[in-house]
Amino acid sequence: MSRHRVVLFGATMAFYLAIVVAVLGSSWLVELDWKVMLYRPYEQWPQLHAFLDYFVVLGQRGPTAVMVMAWLGWRSWRQHTLRPLLTLGAALLLLNMTVGSVKLGLGRLGPHYATQIGSAELFAGGDIFPSGHTANAVVTWGILAYLATTPRARRWLSVISAMVALGVGATTVYLGTHWVSDVLLGWAAGLLILLALPWFEPLIARAEALVFAVRAKVRERRRPSTTTAPAPVPAPAAPAMVPQRGHDEDDVPVREPVGAASGRGSGRPLPARPYQPARSERPPVIPSGTRRPPHTERSPRTAPARPLGG
Repeated sequence: MSRHRVVLFGATMAFYLAIVVAVLGSSWLVELDWKVMLYRPYEQWPQLHAFLDYFVVLGQRGPTAVMVMAWLGWRSWRQHTLRPLLTLGAALLLLNMTVGSVKLGLGRLGPHYATQIGSAELFAGGDIFPSGHTANAVVTWGILAYLATTPRARRWLSVISAMVALGVGATTVYLGTHWVSDVLLGWAAGLLILLALPWFEPLIARAEALVFAVRAKVRERRRPSTTTAPAPVPAPAAPAMVPQRGHDEDDVPVREPVGAASGRGSGRPLPARPYQPARSERPPVIPSGTRRPPHTERSPRTAPARPLGG
């Protein structure tokens, strides 16, 4: 809360109290209310009536809150923070509490329901002082300038929100739904809420931290407590060893032939196979004769006769 903002808050509060005292005392401000009301602006400029009927919606709490909440919700999602939405919620809550309590406490009737000319019409069961449309326009559109991230955007949004708030307040006077003093007090009430928002920033930060903590706990509970390990895959079984019959020595286990598995379920015994010795047990085969084929064209060689020695 800067010193400049504190000074503005004090000046606005003094203006707010001055308007309330002026209306309670039925001073010149009440006379101005009646003069403007009897002037009937909606009859002086009827061509503006159709347009201003739609323009005044910018001060209604429901439509404006939905529009601004959609924009701030998108900003919260992009920036991964809840501060824009929580700030809007805190501002609207303060608006309902302060403006609503004054409305019900003073109970002023509107121009269309006035009973006595020159009277302030207070404590008569009404609920128009201060103007809710005007205060809501100041707070709802002014919150965009309050949450702006750059000085340039803050200046432009401040000008636009001020023009919208002034236009909505003047429109309610034109339509005859509010007194001039209602609009003045509505402007002051909305500006007080915007100026007081920095005092609620620590509370907004705590609320944001609490929401994130609750979200983290909920996510933690949704996670499974123990991770289930996948079932072990059984190793392939080794082929069965069956003894082979017909060997002279002890039966040596050999691997079951592949075709033997098909005969297990048939119930018929497998036929006995003759014993075949291994290659190492076979006797060597000596070839008989020569492997070279005979040649008919060649004549057989004969050894020359040796002379007999005497």
